[in-house]
Amino acid sequence: MTTLVYLIPIALFLGALGLGAFLWALRSGQYEDLDGAAVRVLLEDENDKPETQRPAKRR
Repeated sequence: MTTLVYLIPIALFLGALGLGAFLWALRSGQYEDLDGAAVRVLLEDENDKPETQRPAKRR
């Protein structure tokens, strides 16, 4: 029973901390463009293409 005296405030604090982090992310615009990130993964940039590999030199 005495452990509940410690566990309940800790649980409330962690819940409030999680809610605060969610509200901060919401206000800072983390959830603004959810579809844009999904489309950007499929697009291929010219700068991201790997360079052609040269054959290894033999000794």
